[in-house]
Amino acid sequence: MAASPLNTKSNFHARSNSLPSRPHPIILQCNEHLDRLRSSHETSSSSSSFLSHKLGGLQDLHECVEKLVQLPLTQEALLHEPQESWVDGLLDGSLRLLDVCTAAKDSLLHTKECMRELQSIMRRKRGEEIGITAEANKFLTSRKVVRKAIFKALGNLKATTAKKGNFSSNIKDQQTLALVSLLKDVEVVTLSIFESLLNFISGSTQAKPSSWSLVSKLMHTKRTGCPPVTDESEFSQLDAALQSSVLHMACKSDNSCNLQNHLEKLELCIQDLEEGLEFLFRRLIKTRVALLNILNH
Repeated sequence: MAASPLNTKSNFHARSNSLPSRPHPIILQCNEHLDRLRSSHETSSSSSSFLSHKLGGLQDLHECVEKLVQLPLTQEALLHEPQESWVDGLLDGSLRLLDVCTAAKDSLLHTKECMRELQSIMRRKRGEEIGITAEANKFLTSRKVVRKAIFKALGNLKATTAKKGNFSSNIKDQQTLALVSLLKDVEVVTLSIFESLLNFISGSTQAKPSSWSLVSKLMHTKRTGCPPVTDESEFSQLDAALQSSVLHMACKSDNSCNLQNHLEKLELCIQDLEEGLEFLFRRLIKTRVALLNILNH
């Protein structure tokens, strides 16, 4: 990946002819979190535990970003050039992150509600193949709705990134350029992880190179391909188990226990992901509100 102003140790120095000063500790922390997330995203694993780990990394990153936005150097840069295109780019980016995060939250909520209906039917109608099979069909239909919403969200994201230009190309001040590049990299890494999460929820076995290709338009660099995703998500495992049950009309005994196990695993998975997304959503809102407050000051 091409070097960016973030990779140099002399960024965010004072506007003077003196030697560059050491970057602010919060800026160093942001870069460290970014590096860790980039490294973790290169691995082929897409298990729920690994995604939860990456969401935890995003939480740490956006805690730093929230503090970064409060720094005088950030506020000075925003107030110095409030009408520049890069300011609009940052605001558009913050809204884009909120939209994708909301899509992921909605997908989890819809799946959880339908899953609980299926669990309730299975408890009430033990041994009744027709009733359970009908509810299984209903759940599978709801999963198609979720996948359709996810693919629409990913399509909208692709469309917005395709229209996006290199809004930082006209920035002359190196301190401002480094700040914008940092916030832009935060957006790119966050979107790429959200995209992986959406594919995970959809049950997609899509390989990661396609995932990276979507956000690469923001980075304006070429990335090497990553190994294909080999782990099957809890969502796709339950989908497959239900499809097998419907196909063979076999909702009794050990097969019913197998479905219960998949449902319990998915319930824990959804709970974990929901908690991580809710924390991130609150951070994203706080950061956007802080940016708007600075510009409206």
